[in-house]
Amino acid sequence: MDINNVTRRSFLASASAVASATIAGSKTNAAVVTNEPHHWNDIRLAVATYSLRKFSRAQTISIVKDLGIQYVNVKSFHMDYELSKERLAVAREEFEAAGLKIVAGGNVGLQKDEEEDIHYHFKYARNAGIPVMVCAPTHKNLPIVEKYAIRYDIKVAIHNHGPEDKFYPAPSDVLNRVRNMDPRMGLCIDIGHTVRTGADILEEIEAAKDRTYDFHIKDLTSFTDRNSQVDVGEGKIPVSAIFRLLKKNQYKGVVGLEYEINPDAPQVGMAKSLSYMRGVLDGQAG
Repeated sequence: MDINNVTRRSFLASASAVASATIAGSKTNAAVVTNEPHHWNDIRLAVATYSLRKFSRAQTISIVKDLGIQYVNVKSFHMDYELSKERLAVAREEFEAAGLKIVAGGNVGLQKDEEEDIHYHFKYARNAGIPVMVCAPTHKNLPIVEKYAIRYDIKVAIHNHGPEDKFYPAPSDVLNRVRNMDPRMGLCIDIGHTVRTGADILEEIEAAKDRTYDFHIKDLTSFTDRNSQVDVGEGKIPVSAIFRLLKKNQYKGVVGLEYEINPDAPQVGMAKSLSYMRGVLDGQAG
């Protein structure tokens, strides 16, 4: 039996209902669409708020809440780098008041080999209460990044960006650089970018299991075309096998939906993607 197909069919109706409710601005929670027992918490699903980059902080909080998601990886669109410590605290309180937990922040593009710039962004993460900084450093500045990760006790999750990334195309390229560094230095695995490198996604996840601190999920119809992104479950990425492996490895982080298509109106696609992933988890129960 193909669990991907079964769960896609079984959850399509509820996905559409959730999407419609979200767009209409209702308070329907995606986690209570049906009364059937669920196993959705086997993997902690999250939203990377880059998915909602065209929306204000208040709109983003409302959309994520209506999607039934508790965890967020906050992008600077919604907590600006230039905010004071006090205003960052206010921003964080807005998320928490809605029942959302900030589990990571980024992607932060640490492309300057300047200690002042790196220190600035670590202070931002500290002031924003961000426990995991998803980032894209260079090879040269890694020792500086490690220095401030230790100083502020913040985990670093280096994000791989596929064939175009001259530093970290695949998770293994990150792992090869951080495996002998402080344990706070780790990875954010982006499966969409990973498959485009030609690497085996399951082997990459397995190899980095002890250093993976964040995880971005998306789907593609072509592993050679970065513009072929579709709703999760409509592409070729083996989501079911990935979730099964993460569960086997007792992954403690979150799996964050990074929905990069249709930025002006992503709610329907996000709802369908999350419902599909919940369906996969229900299909793997027992």
